[in-house]
Amino acid sequence: MPYGSDTERDEQETPLLHRGHEDKVQRAPACCSSRYTLALLSSYGFFVVYSLRVNLSVAMVDMLNSTHQSSINHSGSVCPASTNPPRPRPNHKGVTFPAMYTMWASWAPPLERSRLLTISYIGAQLGTVIALPVSGLICFYLDWTYVFYIFGVVGLVWFVLWAFLVFDSPNTHPRISEQERLYITNSLKNELSTSTRCIPWRAIVTSIPLWAIVVAHFSYNWTFYTLLTLLPTYMNNILGFSIQQNGMLSALPYMGCAVFAFLSGQVADYLRETRHYPTVTVRKAFTIVGMVGPAVFLVAVGYTGCNYILAVAFLTVSSTLGGVSASGFNINHLDIAPSYAGILLGITNTFATIPGMVGPVIARDLTAQNTIEQWQVVFYIAAAINLFGALFYSLFGQGTVQPWAVQASCSHGD
Repeated sequence: MPYGSDTERDEQETPLLHRGHEDKVQRAPACCSSRYTLALLSSYGFFVVYSLRVNLSVAMVDMLNSTHQSSINHSGSVCPASTNPPRPRPNHKGVTFPAMYTMWASWAPPLERSRLLTISYIGAQLGTVIALPVSGLICFYLDWTYVFYIFGVVGLVWFVLWAFLVFDSPNTHPRISEQERLYITNSLKNELSTSTRCIPWRAIVTSIPLWAIVVAHFSYNWTFYTLLTLLPTYMNNILGFSIQQNGMLSALPYMGCAVFAFLSGQVADYLRETRHYPTVTVRKAFTIVGMVGPAVFLVAVGYTGCNYILAVAFLTVSSTLGGVSASGFNINHLDIAPSYAGILLGITNTFATIPGMVGPVIARDLTAQNTIEQWQVVFYIAAAINLFGALFYSLFGQGTVQPWAVQASCSHGD
């Protein structure tokens, strides 16, 4: 392993909250705490972001009044066809995730990171699960304009709560308890850089642990976008059935992912806190489960034949297992460089958007004749990329703060 192997052994023997008399920190209760308030409100925020993404796709159907969709000819599908409403297009990315990583760098005690961040991110899954069927009901019983009114009010409520209850750091929060403030600041005092004015760009872009996250993030998103954008196309063109026909079936993969993401956060922090395994082992184990599992079931989808129920079942299992990676590489930025976690996520997320642009283009080229065998090739490619990402991260991932992330000053070259 690169630098940090000795610190990994030290971490396993003496976790952060028990390192020396001067570093002993009394854990602050979670109930009604400022850090868990931040977790819930950030989850609410991600709920709003993903709700706005989904409701636009649903409302647009009614907005454009595309009545001709009901007469689309499905005779080209391999299996018997059924009616197929248009598929929503994913259109998210932006400042939300990097901003939250920067917030958590100041708010998340190291041994609570998995719990706090997974609570935050289940809001994204819940936003998709809830907004998809609710938007349809609003369009049916009211009007498409009410979709934007109702979800707009939901977003405004979040803004008011965020403005009054959330602050940049524990030291600037006027209502945080002294016990919680000391708990957070003392647990982070050896991990945050003493100066963030000078960003060590050279060290960042040459960091092997960071590139391990980049590769894992890129690989995971290739499968993610395959599931999100290509599988509905496969089910339409091959099976003659669209998963978007049934709101509940559409929600199942996201529900499973949210549940497993939350549970994985609890288990990951438990394993780290009880000194059973060091952080790097936990991150790698959860990454392997969260990437290899989806790869296996994605390949299995290509062998379901005309059984769309089995296809949806495999899709759900694949997405559910993918939720485990929320406690793997997905939050490893905060482990290796909490002071620059937002910057690191911006870098990894930039590479991770490439599959959303490239994947569908490659899939269209590979499925020109629209046969099951051609689609199996698409799924095999996605699975192979996922397996490569899990292997690369397992070899080069790290779980401790890197030296360049805590240095007080930068060299002229940086």
